Order: sequence, then structure tokens, then C-alpha cells
Amino acid sequence: MVIRGVVLDVDGTVVRGRDPIPGAPAAMGRLRDAGFDVCFCSNNPTKGPAAYVDRLDAAGIDADETEVVTAADSTVAYLREHHPDDALYVLGESGFVEQLEAAGLTVVDDHADAEAGVISVDREFDYDDLSRALWALEDGTPYVGSDPDRVIPGSDAFVPGSGAVINAVRGVLDHDPEAVLGKPSAAARELVLDRIGRPAEECLVVGDRLDTDVALGADAGMTTAVVLTGVTDRADVADSSYDPDYVLDDLSELDRVLDAEAAADAGADRSLDGSSVADDR
Repeated sequence: MVIRGVVLDVDGTVVRGRDPIPGAPAAMGRLRDAGFDVCFCSNNPTKGPAAYVDRLDAAGIDADETEVVTAADSTVAYLREHHPDDALYVLGESGFVEQLEAAGLTVVDDHADAEAGVISVDREFDYDDLSRALWALEDGTPYVGSDPDRVIPGSDAFVPGSGAVINAVRGVLDHDPEAVLGKPSAAARELVLDRIGRPAEECLVVGDRLDTDVALGADAGMTTAVVLTGVTDRADVADSSYDPDYVLDDLSELDRVLDAEAAADAGADRSLDGSSVADDR
């Protein structure tokens, strides 16, 4: 089936910090001109869609808030379904907490009041934070993680992400998180497909991580492509259990993928009815 929607990771795929990755703005412009539906999907839980629109705009890339899905969005969706009335003890940054509260969820400061926990990236995470998380969750209190990313791109080097904090908390507890949201969770897949408005078989997902971006697409039944502008290199692809349909040096090669998929779809049409798409026009 021909590709009509493109799901794009942000950090390491489209931008690095506030700077565009070379080739990305032009590739995005071509996608827009060709009429593809687009969804930007990030595992960063600290910023909402409006902040992403500003980042992308600063990098010369047009986006609308309705086209952005973050790990905070999938975390909110999960909590609304499974812990809508629970008092949540949150280990995370203020931007993440504000998004939970804006969604009508109850966040408590006292670990003794916790009915469920939410663990996310916190760049000021320390021993006291770990102790309070232990006290809040040690009796088997359920908790979730915002996303699985152990490392994330910093301005000059990779730095610890939510997955590192979740693993630290898990290390002092006797029970695993109930769920880890963000990509490639089912909650993230459902949000992305709802937001882009296309069936999975009409979508291509492009990102720099095999275990989140490619896994999200593969689990949903999308066509998948990994770009080598972020955390993944060709050796990683060769050694991974995840097998993307395409490996791209950067987004400037996106046309090659879309052309190949269109050609494959046209070939399928010919094999079905013995004629080509051009013959039908």
C-alpha cells in the first residue's frame, strides 16, 4: 500500500538541540509540498507540543501542535485509563509535572500519600530523590515510567535520560514498573495513529533509535527507516534484533524511500490486473 503518512522522531532525526540536522528542513519541505500527512513523535517528556513547534520553527521546519505526540502525552493517556483518581508521586522535572496536572491528574509532594508513582528524567536527580521514591513505592505501590530512553542527545554529548532514572528506582525496589510509556509502547502507537489519521500500513516511521522508533513502527505494521544522524550507526543495525526496512544517512534520502515504496505499490497493482498505474490514467 502506498505511503501517505510519515511519523518522524525529533531529536537526532530532524534537529539536534535547536539546530536543524543538515538536509532535514529541505526534506520536510518536500514532504509538505507532496501532501504527506506528518506526525512528530518524541520520547522527551519534559516539553509539550507547543515547545516542539517553537523548536522546529527555529530550525526552519513547519509544524502544528496537533502534529506532535510526546512521551508525556502517552503517559497521560495511560494514567487517565489506569490511575485516573490516584494520588501520584512524581519523580520528574517541572515541565513534566505541569503537563500531568494540566491533564487533571493529582500530583502529591509527600511520598507517604502516594497511591501510584511516575518516574521520568530529572537532571537534578540525586540520592535524596532515590530515597523518597523508595519510600513512596517500596510497599508494592504501582508505578510507571514516562519513556525507556537510557541516554538522550545533549548539546555536546549524550546524557542520561528517563530510562536511567527508571532503572535506578527499579534497582531499589522489589517490583518492576507497571508500564513504560513513550515509544514503542502501545499507548504511543495508538496516539500516533490517531493523530496522523492514517492506517499503519500507509505510514512510514523514521527515527534514529532501533529499539524505540523502529520498534514502534514494526509493532504497528508500518514501514520503518532508521537514520544515522543520532544514536545509531551501521554496526548497531547489523547487531540489532530490530530490522528496519531502510537505513538512511540522513533525511535527505527520504525521497529514495518514498519513491521505492511507490514503485513497489505500482508493481503490486500491475501484478494484480496486468496493467500499470500509468496505463489507467
